[in-house]
Amino acid sequence: MPLPQPDDLTSLVLRTDFRDEGAWDSARAAVDAAGEYCFATYVSDLRFAHVGVHALIAEETAADEDDQIGEVFLADAITMNDPDHPLLAVDLSNEPGRTFRVPARWFPDVSANLSIANIDFAEFADVADGSGTFRGFDEG
Repeated sequence: MPLPQPDDLTSLVLRTDFRDEGAWDSARAAVDAAGEYCFATYVSDLRFAHVGVHALIAEETAADEDDQIGEVFLADAITMNDPDHPLLAVDLSNEPGRTFRVPARWFPDVSANLSIANIDFAEFADVADGSGTFRGFDEG
């Protein structure tokens, strides 16, 4: 089964941690508040509970080329428990399995640039700090 398709010019945010509905609501609110427009297509489906990066890569690889999405953002336990709500960005195409964290405040910049192919995944990942978190090009 292919991964869900994000809405036009948005990025797919998959919920993988289902322990706290309030934390999920808080993470979505933080992402939505970070930008003027909605940059996320949220999916809260129990089939993605605790899904791993390798399983997502396998699912994406098996999908028809027209159904492949390139990258996905995971709302995992770290996202839910950290006040900055850092999503886990996962490359599914160019360097499958490469990841970095992106706090909610930076999500609109990352999502917008990836969705229009203005900046590629590696450029964001390359400037992630020592913790593997993207904090902007000037602060990274």
